[in-house]
Amino acid sequence: MLGIGTVSRKVFGTKNDRQIKKVRPLVARINELEPEFERLSDEGLKEKTEEFKRRVAGGEPLDDILPEAFANCREGARRALGLRAFDVQLIGGIFLHRGNIAEMKTGEGKTLVATFPAYLNALTGKGVHIVTVNDYLAKRDSDWMGKVYAALGLTTGVVYPFQPGEEKRAAYAADITYATNNELGFDYLRDNMKSELSDMFQRGHHYAIVDEVDSILIDEARTPLIISGPAEDRSELYKTLDALAPQLTEEHFNLDEKLRNVTFTEDGNEFVEKRLHEMGILPEEQSLYDPESTTIVHHATQALRAHKLFQRDKDYIVRNSEVVLVDEFTGRMMPGRRLSDGLHQAIEAKEGVAIQPENVTEASVTFQNYFRLYEKLAGMTGTAATEAEEFHDIYGLGVVEIPTNRPIARVDEHDAVYRTAGEKYKAIVETIKKAHAIGQPVLVGTTSIEKSEMLSDLLKQAKVPHNVLNARHHEQEAKIVAEAGRLGAVTIATNMAGRGTDIQLGGNAEMKVMEALAADPEANPDELRQKIEAEHADEKMKVLGAGGLFVLGTERHESRRIDNQLRGRSGRQGDPGRSAFFLSLQDDLMRIFGSERLDKVLSSLGLEEDEAIMHPWVNKSLAKAQAKVEGRNFDMRKQLLKFDDVMNEQRKVIFAQRRDIMEASDLSEIIQDMRQEVIEDLVETYIPPKSYADQWDTDGLRQAVLDKMNLDLPIGDWAEEEGVDDADIVERIARAADESMAAKAAQFGPENMRMIEKQLLLQAIDTKWREHLLRLEHLRSVVGFRGYAQRDPLNEYKSESFALFENMLNGLREDVTQKLARIRPLTEEEQAQMMRQMEEQRRALERAATEGVAQHPSPDGTPAPNPEAVAGFDETRPETWGNPGRNDLCPCGSGKKFKHCHGRLS
Repeated sequence: MLGIGTVSRKVFGTKNDRQIKKVRPLVARINELEPEFERLSDEGLKEKTEEFKRRVAGGEPLDDILPEAFANCREGARRALGLRAFDVQLIGGIFLHRGNIAEMKTGEGKTLVATFPAYLNALTGKGVHIVTVNDYLAKRDSDWMGKVYAALGLTTGVVYPFQPGEEKRAAYAADITYATNNELGFDYLRDNMKSELSDMFQRGHHYAIVDEVDSILIDEARTPLIISGPAEDRSELYKTLDALAPQLTEEHFNLDEKLRNVTFTEDGNEFVEKRLHEMGILPEEQSLYDPESTTIVHHATQALRAHKLFQRDKDYIVRNSEVVLVDEFTGRMMPGRRLSDGLHQAIEAKEGVAIQPENVTEASVTFQNYFRLYEKLAGMTGTAATEAEEFHDIYGLGVVEIPTNRPIARVDEHDAVYRTAGEKYKAIVETIKKAHAIGQPVLVGTTSIEKSEMLSDLLKQAKVPHNVLNARHHEQEAKIVAEAGRLGAVTIATNMAGRGTDIQLGGNAEMKVMEALAADPEANPDELRQKIEAEHADEKMKVLGAGGLFVLGTERHESRRIDNQLRGRSGRQGDPGRSAFFLSLQDDLMRIFGSERLDKVLSSLGLEEDEAIMHPWVNKSLAKAQAKVEGRNFDMRKQLLKFDDVMNEQRKVIFAQRRDIMEASDLSEIIQDMRQEVIEDLVETYIPPKSYADQWDTDGLRQAVLDKMNLDLPIGDWAEEEGVDDADIVERIARAADESMAAKAAQFGPENMRMIEKQLLLQAIDTKWREHLLRLEHLRSVVGFRGYAQRDPLNEYKSESFALFENMLNGLREDVTQKLARIRPLTEEEQAQMMRQMEEQRRALERAATEGVAQHPSPDGTPAPNPEAVAGFDETRPETWGNPGRNDLCPCGSGKKFKHCHGRLS
């Protein structure tokens, strides 16, 4: 019997169906215009773009221009790429323009879909950002789709790491800019650390289309982007505490795998305290519970986490004596990304590699708050419906499922659940052997590098040829993915999420042609292409006959989206395919999230060894477990965002202030107001309101004014005058300070003085903001304990962070006033001494150049080796540069110091 909900959906259709139905007339209108735009010349397409721009500038809404703009873009893509967009691709483009997430299955052409809303929104002249998950895709898509935009008269740019400044500026100035989420976020932070408007790259946040939107806005939302500088070295502390971690037994700590957390028990605290006393790290009279022990306790906990929660070849790998994190969602390595709060250092100590110093945060932002800067945001992915609530709550984005161009022919089998991991892997190997025997290509999804290599060993024993794609072999990714759809191919992949490349049945014909031309450069390209395409068509037919791509999942992921992404690799563009998941009660998800009930069911059924249970009820039970985990993760991200929102408001204020300062030509009024407030605060401190003259601390005030304003004033004498009150004192100090600053301005010259004021103010803001971020980090780490006192940690954090922010602004006023009060022009003797030092440095550089050493001496004064003398040196390849000093000229040839160019901390 059908449920009421099922019946109503059959009669009225789903909300998604109704949304799609509403835009069908718009698609029909675009199709009607197609013949008109087909008749236009190549120049005519560009003239249409100019016409649309004039209409937008004249106030015509983009929605009114949409049918013509989409028709023009479709024709431009047809001529530039030979691709004519399907109706469903136009539907996807319409919903992206309206600020939604378009959920489109793998192989439906999302890359082309993005060109339609990007073209339409670029007509405003404010720039469009298309966000990809990695640099390879950013470059590939900008080169590929850049042909379409060029045919329409628009410019395209791509942003990538270590990009020369002028090239990056041009990329952001283009009509459409391709970039990764990381580069966009870091450039936003870097821009807001600049001291000149002309040095800033980003020109605003108008409209962004985020590819693999679930990966970027949900999976990576928990990790903030941080620009940091090195802090003090604590290598010995990490090593000592690492030696302590293996001595701890199960009664010394509580391990919570669900929350990925570990805490010391009372026995553990006593044991650690005793051992730290013996090691001499903790003074005899000091307890672990003393406030002075906070840092040691923190790092002892991090050492324990490194040993109990972080596994080599799953969470990280060790490559070239360096701990490199592995992205749990995509299986990619993340070089340069480090865990914070000393955790990365604890893992380095555990693995016995060189320990890098901890960093101090200079600027940070979460992806959640960065992408909420955009006036309009849209996204594309193959899997978003399961997270629709989060997209709506946090980003205000709706999710629309776009129909496929052809019906899906893939068969999704019920999950097969085995009692043990051994039985499961035995069944997997047998299933792969059968598929391989009939020529069916198999894509096997694993959850970690360790498991992918273990399965690889089993397939080697079974003599099944295969490829492995994980963080260790990511360099061969494009080739492995290109061959994954070939006849009889077996590919083991760690988390295919966000790989960005379709698996084509019979293999990738274009890549086969490129490889053949590279192997035989003298071959006739046309003949070679015809031959390879004929072979490819024949192989594709055989693969179709074998049943298409078979996707085999070896485990369920915590998130249904990751499973759906893996499953979605099969059944591309209506191709036949098959998918199945093989599970065991020993899998992490089953073990951690309650497989006891299922175990009882399997036992009562009396399952034989190597026998599996396959039933829709099992699927539902697993989906519920995954939904629970997803809900918990959503709550964690929402809580994180609430805390980050508090800092985000302060970040916006500081960044807006910095921009106002950079835009201002004269800051003397602001400086004067700051000075006035400092004077009023000083007088209020030493001359309390409504107090008698004999209660005034005039000596203290005189000393404070000398310290803060660099003025020695007869404040004691003023206080003895008849009828003088605190307001008179304020006025006299202010007058003296104004006269002193006017005299300084005359000495330096008004223009120089304005520049000095601007630079000092920006430097003071950056220093204070850096200190403030550190205080907020410390506050975040302890505010959770307020819950034990029945106080809401979030409210406590809000009130205390606001008080800290006010203190920061007060300190800023004092710093700027004090520094400006103490600056003075150099004397002739000091100038002569500086000139002598510069001349000596110039001669040293000349000597260095003739002796074959670097263009710039290293910080300790000893010459650094000439990069060009290093064997295999290539200025375009940073890996060949050795280790340039922070103050050396950058080996790339930019003329900047290394620390301001490729060695910039980010």
